[in-house]
Amino acid sequence: MPTPKPIPGSILNPMTFPNVNGGEITVGGPKDNWTLLVVYRGKHCPRCKKYLNILNDMRGDWAEAGFDVVVVSADSREKAQADVDEFGWGFDLAYGLTEDQMATLGVYVTEPLSPDEADGNFAEPGTFVMRADGSQIIVAISNGPAVRPELAELLDGMIFNKTKDRPHRGTV
Repeated sequence: MPTPKPIPGSILNPMTFPNVNGGEITVGGPKDNWTLLVVYRGKHCPRCKKYLNILNDMRGDWAEAGFDVVVVSADSREKAQADVDEFGWGFDLAYGLTEDQMATLGVYVTEPLSPDEADGNFAEPGTFVMRADGSQIIVAISNGPAVRPELAELLDGMIFNKTKDRPHRGTV
């Protein structure tokens, strides 16, 4: 059954995820900053690691531009922590993305090929940018690991949209 896709400009209802550093991370709803939310496939995905390593190197640029960065997968705490330990990521890394949350975000969901790939169904990549009011200005979802927004281009475009107060697009 197809999942309804998010509508650009709509307010993302707040979602809370556990953080590997302890506590919880909430995305959606009003915030002081804009938010970049990256949904990744999980520990099993080497393309995700490459993408998230680039994001980690850019996290200061995103922060300087007034963006909070949150990354989440359906992985367990142990798998998410193993990635942090291996790669030294400094962004907020959440885990435990549920299938209901995947449906809310409109991401594609995949059944693992084997228990070695993942413990259960997992989300395919999604990149979302929300304004401080919680409205979604960017909704970029993929049904596979090879297609994701280029992060430097995305940041440049979001700085432009933010400073010029450009509207969300794609609602016709």
